[in-house]
Amino acid sequence: MTLQKVLIANRGEIAVRIARACRELGIRSVAVYSEADQGAPHVVASDEAVLIGPARASESYLDVDRLLNACSAVGADAVHPGYGFLAENAEFAHGVEQAGLTFIGPPAAAIAEMGDKTVARRRMTDAGVPVVPGSTEPLATGALALEAAELAGFPVLLKAAAGGGGKGMRIVDRAEELERAFDAASREATQAFGDGRVYVERFLQDPRHIEVQILADGHGTVLHLGERECSIQRRHQKLVEEAPAPNLDDDVRSRLGDVACAAARAVDYVGAGTVEFLLEDGEFYFLEMNTRIQVEHPVTELVTGVDIVQWQLRIAGGEKLELPESVAVPDGHAIECRISGEDPYAGFLPSTGTIRELEVPGGPGVRWDGGIAPGTEVGLEYDPLLGKLIVHGKTRLAAIARMRRALDELALHGVRTTIPFHRAVMDEPDFRAGRVSVRYVERHPQLTDGLAGWSPDAALAAASILEHRFRDTASPGAVRPGRTQHTERSAWQRRFEADE
Repeated sequence: MTLQKVLIANRGEIAVRIARACRELGIRSVAVYSEADQGAPHVVASDEAVLIGPARASESYLDVDRLLNACSAVGADAVHPGYGFLAENAEFAHGVEQAGLTFIGPPAAAIAEMGDKTVARRRMTDAGVPVVPGSTEPLATGALALEAAELAGFPVLLKAAAGGGGKGMRIVDRAEELERAFDAASREATQAFGDGRVYVERFLQDPRHIEVQILADGHGTVLHLGERECSIQRRHQKLVEEAPAPNLDDDVRSRLGDVACAAARAVDYVGAGTVEFLLEDGEFYFLEMNTRIQVEHPVTELVTGVDIVQWQLRIAGGEKLELPESVAVPDGHAIECRISGEDPYAGFLPSTGTIRELEVPGGPGVRWDGGIAPGTEVGLEYDPLLGKLIVHGKTRLAAIARMRRALDELALHGVRTTIPFHRAVMDEPDFRAGRVSVRYVERHPQLTDGLAGWSPDAALAAASILEHRFRDTASPGAVRPGRTQHTERSAWQRRFEADE
């Protein structure tokens, strides 16, 4: 079976990425868009586009009926969910299948099993995959949670059974704090997921977050494409990812790949997926499985040469995986910075506005996966991710140097962004040495208060004065002698303008 027309049930940079993969495979793509996204890059990148509703996601990108009606209207034979929105919604996958369409992802049953964290823990335990000590059933009361916590050992983590992204999650250090934290976690889980069930697991104090990319076809082949380091994050949202993970023991690396494949086989997985682990003191534990394409998939693509999105489409079309086992051995090193419309000097609060200017870096080993263009309105309706800057180098230090250069060249004006934060990370000694953990940002406050006491307006005014002085002293048509001054001014001004 060959796919003919794919409806992309998403927006932003991932929708652009999928449209490009479709075009390269000769598959027609259909974008869907809300009223807020009319003329957005993902609409332009696709062969066709369908308006599905107002800006509110619940009335557009999250409305299953509207999406299925769009499929019918354009004659699509498959749906790619991207990431976020309905990508890990088993009911949506089932609805697509019931409509006689191909869902470009795993079977609905696998999504359901991996989406329920307690069911996933039981399945992984049965498959011999190590899990963090804790409960394997959701807990109905704070008293039951206390019993489970005492067995696991304090401190513990209360987690939403149906959740992710840090919602419905509480760290509890002492027994007397547990019942109140349980009630709070359950309320938040109900608000976020419509499901207040909570479970308990031991809280690991300072782990690394390592994930393994897997691919599985419908003919029984399961393989992995190596691991990624995803420890640099805040509020459980990743900021910087890289492949391969630095300072990782070869034996641990090998076992991670084997266990990830075992996890996929345990739920009869098909398609691209990611098995996430926490690593501490040389031991790793299953965290969760993301049953979709990951935001950070490009770093794996750059070190393996495998187009993961194309393979999603090819597997959904019935093809067999035909990749050598050597793809799990990385060629060089890749780093990704998630460029978001957030202010790193104000607790990563969302920033809104209109993209006035976008200059994307180029050169060897540089890739930009973006979902914006000049004139794009950045609001609060959707995720603040604007684009991803990805680089590849022969070594990790070469990749870091390339990322520094690329970040300097990236000009994104109109909203405050995380660009200055990423630039500071590239120079930070612990990062350069590969000494990272999930507490990296917490332990390096200078990365988010580096401009404390500085006024962007004052800096821009000073830069403008320098520029005017420079122009006044240069005769018309003369070769300007102050190129170094001009270059420094541009980089300095860009540093602040990118945060406007």
